[in-house]
Amino acid sequence: MSPEVSDFWLDGGKSKIFRSASERRERSKRYRRDPAIFHAGRKVESMERLDPRVRYVWGAGAVLTAALVAAAAGGVTWVVRAPGVAPPVAAAAFVAALVVGVAYAVLRYRAFRFELREDTLYIERGVLTEVRTTVPFVRVQHVDSQRGPVERALGLASIVVYTAGSRGADVKIPGLDAARAAELQERLRSLAIESEPTDAV
Repeated sequence: MSPEVSDFWLDGGKSKIFRSASERRERSKRYRRDPAIFHAGRKVESMERLDPRVRYVWGAGAVLTAALVAAAAGGVTWVVRAPGVAPPVAAAAFVAALVVGVAYAVLRYRAFRFELREDTLYIERGVLTEVRTTVPFVRVQHVDSQRGPVERALGLASIVVYTAGSRGADVKIPGLDAARAAELQERLRSLAIESEPTDAV
């Protein structure tokens, strides 16, 4: 059997490794077991992180949430006939909610990382609970790009990967530079198409 060519991303650059189909299957099994993958005998420990500007997007959300919490706290205080203490209660609630929201945004950014493996998209995320998601390219149906108002202002975009087999099984990678998001979207589409003939045999 002649060797096959496998294209994948390694440290931001494109590499080609010639290997047999059996070796590709064995490597794929090891990739799924071990988050630290191996390429050409070298262990790659770092995965791709989100753009740091995503912290401002999540920070803006934290400010909005804190404002809503402050309004609710002040409103409740006013309703229970304590209008004199409503402003300080609302201010305290705003500060507390803002601190928690900003801290959560920072921790969320630090916890989120992803990588394109040989046959799968692997994602790690979660603050209180760590979530590890493996998406085989053969199950990818389509890939969308999303940009909200704050993301557009900051030059960011999110990638949503829709998979087959179960309802609501979409996977989102937020906070990417717009150019990187377009590149990743096209790369995932290509890998999904390339995986179809191989997995169908």
